Amino acid sequence: MPTYAYACTACGHRFDAVQAFSDPSLTECPECAGVLRKQYGSIGVTFNGSGFYRTDSRSSSSGSAGTSAPAAPSSGAAVAPAASGS
Repeated sequence: MPTYAYACTACGHRFDAVQAFSDPSLTECPECAGVLRKQYGSIGVTFNGSGFYRTDSRSSSSGSAGTSAPAAPSSGAAVAPAASGS
């Protein structure tokens, strides 16, 4: 069952409650009988196993192509400036 965090809008009291998905949300603060609101926060997610890293889904031959320098153009124009010196 999930744990929900609640905070009172009147007194600021905060607490956690373990509730089933089918249970209704709590609406009354146990400290002052004020109005409660559910608190939503970020959760930690851990991905375990293969397929979560960039190198896991590629073969060894194609994985190195993405990290190497770009290939020279096939036309001879790129090589000509280095050969002309005069």
